[in-house]
Amino acid sequence: MSEAINDQPKIVRTERGLSISGTRITIYDVMDYVTADYPTHFIQGLFNLSEAQIETALQYIQNNRSLVEAEYQQVLQESEELQQHYKQQNHERRLRSQQSPPKPGMEAAWEKLRVQRARRQLSA
Repeated sequence: MSEAINDQPKIVRTERGLSISGTRITIYDVMDYVTADYPTHFIQGLFNLSEAQIETALQYIQNNRSLVEAEYQQVLQESEELQQHYKQQNHERRLRSQQSPPKPGMEAAWEKLRVQRARRQLSA
């Protein structure tokens, strides 16, 4: 009988944050859809969760709303900061790439590309 109790899904803290036991799905993943008012069965199907797992996650969110909301906001902020970092990094790489001379033997291809871009800008 004690094995059945241990098989019940729980919310555990992992290196990824608050997660549904037995999965790699975090409470923050679920929160994205809860805050957007998606139906429970949609969230359950999206993450391939059992009835017990989705109920455990939703119950945990409800019972610990302030803690979960605070951590969720932190996760969103860190995600936004990472997106900005990589956006800036990619922009800098793109600029360096555009400023570097074409590789030997590729001059004709680059000229053809430049002409096509110029035509597209004229027609727009």
